[in-house]
Amino acid sequence: MILLVTIDFPGDVDYLRRSLRKGFDTEIDVSLNGLDPKPFFNPDRGQYSSTSIIERLEQETPAKASKVLAVTGLDLYIPILTFVFGEARLNGRCAVVSSYRLDNRSYGLRPNPSLLQKRMLKESTHELGHTLGLIHCQDQECVMKSSTYVEEIDFKGSWFCRRCRDFCGTALSRLK
Repeated sequence: MILLVTIDFPGDVDYLRRSLRKGFDTEIDVSLNGLDPKPFFNPDRGQYSSTSIIERLEQETPAKASKVLAVTGLDLYIPILTFVFGEARLNGRCAVVSSYRLDNRSYGLRPNPSLLQKRMLKESTHELGHTLGLIHCQDQECVMKSSTYVEEIDFKGSWFCRRCRDFCGTALSRLK
């Protein structure tokens, strides 16, 4: 079972829940507004620490959840990067994904809710892939392909390539 936790997330949680349930073939529970974002805010950067969010999720994760994915509308960072779309613990239980830099409005463009949903699904699948032990893939269409720019997310596929699927097959079956 995957627990989907929202933290100031303005998006369509139901679309993400249904899509992840179908893709991972497992139950998805939802916890709305699961964490207070204030402790994760860095006033010097004006952003929220994705690593700190993951650490809190690891402390507060219910035992019944195989994986926990936090989704947020907050602008996330790690110290060595200007921003991140998401972060996960490799082979861990927890990940976080943000819609902030996936939204066209962050780039001065018109909102595109459908495109934002697709990007959130791809990044959620990508970060959950890391929790299943997957590293970045070189296959241009694999969802595990690294994305530095939002446009790169649009070019990759929404699921694992055959090699990545074979690698995490056992871990995927344990989610059920």
